[in-house]
Amino acid sequence: MSEQDLIPEFHEADESTDSGEVLYERFQLTVDRGQEPIRIDKFLSQRIEKATRNKLQQAMHLELVTVNGQPVKPNYKIKPNDQILIYSDLHPDETDVQPENIPLDIRYEDKHLMVLYKAPGTVVHPGSGNYHGTLLNGVAFYLQKINPALNEELLPRFGLVHRIDKNTSGLLVLAKTDIAMRGLAKQFFDHTVRRRYQALVWGDVEADSGTIIAHVGRHQRFRKLFEAYPEGDHGKEAITHYRVLERFRYVTLVECILETGRTHQIRVHMKHIGHPLFNDDFYGGERIAKGTIFPRYKQFVENCFALCPRQALHANTLGFRHPATQEEMNFDTELPTDMQTVVEKWRQYTQSIGQ
Repeated sequence: MSEQDLIPEFHEADESTDSGEVLYERFQLTVDRGQEPIRIDKFLSQRIEKATRNKLQQAMHLELVTVNGQPVKPNYKIKPNDQILIYSDLHPDETDVQPENIPLDIRYEDKHLMVLYKAPGTVVHPGSGNYHGTLLNGVAFYLQKINPALNEELLPRFGLVHRIDKNTSGLLVLAKTDIAMRGLAKQFFDHTVRRRYQALVWGDVEADSGTIIAHVGRHQRFRKLFEAYPEGDHGKEAITHYRVLERFRYVTLVECILETGRTHQIRVHMKHIGHPLFNDDFYGGERIAKGTIFPRYKQFVENCFALCPRQALHANTLGFRHPATQEEMNFDTELPTDMQTVVEKWRQYTQSIGQ
């Protein structure tokens, strides 16, 4: 058996674009019938690229490796027909996190986890040209300041169980302990985390509410983009529920609830139904998609683009079960100033034209 025999079942993050929801990837394999019994850490280190025995042992201690549905220790001897499942955050572009003194907006913290607000324009994790000034660089500095004994190897990169786009604002949860990491990773994988977004989209969304079901995967030609595949022949299953919050004739404020967390999911799904996000330069929202031909209208929209120079998407609600106490945790945050200002301008505009 080689690493090609691993079946990747789950991948929801892309380091190059800093834009996935969940960092965990699930690999599944079945041990050959003729396989001799050897330690599982040795077996897997020979088959997964860049997976050292030390990292695999850490993953097993965190119960991220199961055999026949049960967590195992590194000294477990594999047997023929064993079903091995590995939850991995390995990535070929993995970059060490260097502590930097960057202000953090911490909304909640205890010994197990922290909930942070990420401003638009901030990259979550260093990599692919964004090695400094990221949210995680700031978290590393903050944690090291609290506990100077922490070195780079002990800083909890594993604690980042999800993230949001560079130009999306909103809430993130980060695990500080092993138990929190395990519990949160499982909740994200099981799609039990409550995530609500607000988005300003082009057009008057016809239905007051609805559900978009279409696989999301990399564009076949333009690899930095993602595309919706309604027939399900490419990409991974993605489900987004939406509800209209307010209509402004040519744009609509909607709430989106993620059932899955694919890369660029909301942006791709809203484009798929003909309503790209306002000022989303990846998916056609940076052009005037609806409205009049009058110069004053064009100037109005361009002013709105200047006020909110990014896709109008905000992760406003985050809810999960506390992995240590089992308490239900819910966090909300208001629209940031740039989106709030643009929404108010559209509200005034529709009132001025009599809607």
